[in-house]
Amino acid sequence: MSDDALLAVARAMADLHHPVKTEIAQWAEREIATHDRVDADLRSTFAADDWKRCAERGIHGVMVPTELGGSGADLATTLLTLEGLGQGCRDNGLAFAIGSQILSTQETLVRFGSEYQQREWIPPLIAGDVLGSFAMTEPDSGSDAYSLTTTAERRSDGSYVLNGHKAYLTLGSRCAFVIVFASTKPGAGAWGLSTFLVPTDLDGVERLENRDKMGMRTTPFGDITLTDVVVPASALIGREGAGASIFNAVLQVERSFVFATQVGAMERQLDGSIAYAREREQGGVPIGNHQAVSHRIADMKQRHETARLMLYRAAMASVTGRDLAMSAALAKLTASEAGLDAALSASMVHGARGYVSEFEVERDLRDAIGGLVYSGTSDIQKNVIARLMEIPQ
Repeated sequence: MSDDALLAVARAMADLHHPVKTEIAQWAEREIATHDRVDADLRSTFAADDWKRCAERGIHGVMVPTELGGSGADLATTLLTLEGLGQGCRDNGLAFAIGSQILSTQETLVRFGSEYQQREWIPPLIAGDVLGSFAMTEPDSGSDAYSLTTTAERRSDGSYVLNGHKAYLTLGSRCAFVIVFASTKPGAGAWGLSTFLVPTDLDGVERLENRDKMGMRTTPFGDITLTDVVVPASALIGREGAGASIFNAVLQVERSFVFATQVGAMERQLDGSIAYAREREQGGVPIGNHQAVSHRIADMKQRHETARLMLYRAAMASVTGRDLAMSAALAKLTASEAGLDAALSASMVHGARGYVSEFEVERDLRDAIGGLVYSGTSDIQKNVIARLMEIPQ
């Protein structure tokens, strides 16, 4: 940790209008998601062209070291970039998917991938030419991640045969490869897990169709099945049996920071609600004159600021080398629940306009609900917090 990194996080936390965030937000508002977003939401259409534009802007590679082709930006700049993207891009699903790939798939390869894996996959990832997915969850093992049943059997020539079913994967229905957590020692629980990089064009890999869902519909989302899939020893990420430690390390990063785009979206919803409260009149005065409306917007401001502070508090923990478990759980719990509350408040401020699809406010509400589930439910986060406080469970 350097003093410069700590100072950068402190400045990012203190400056709601930081130039890095503002520049990205203005660019995204101008260049990204200018299509018919209502139709895209209805049809669950992934904005591939916008994905590529974001990559060309350098967003995908912001956190990747320069020696691997990225910008090598510090954590503060990465979070400001994602926050600005969430604020300016009205396609929440696109912004979330970009953040998810950066903080899970790319994080895994940068920290734990072999030189060959990094050379083969990081350049096309940050160029926006391919998508990668992070596969831990299975149909019968969500929050209980280590009860997974996917197996990887090592053969005499050093290769592995994978069998299993991974479910509810962000970018799963369109990914070029998937990072698979599988048991190489059945019955050993977490100690028997290993991590593999599996291209989806291999024999025996099937990407299932995109799943319909309540919100974040523009994020590709699907399952992948593995049937006698043979991968070479070079597909192993890290050493055999290190899967649990890799998963936990990456999960703490994703859980801490994946809500950066949501924090940005909360600011956009707040600004939209303020503007509407000023222009919409009832009884001859702007509706913002009514305390029922102005107090609701004040609540939105408080939730946004609190979620943002928890995001950068987790960044403080990261750059000072402290364990992220508590900060990650608090950041995820606070941001996800504040995001949902704020989206509901925005919908109520807008009245009928907040209910019908054409004004997009109701979509923000549907999108926010997913935040209570992914990267561990709110109840899971509370379990983590209670355990770390040594409260008997």
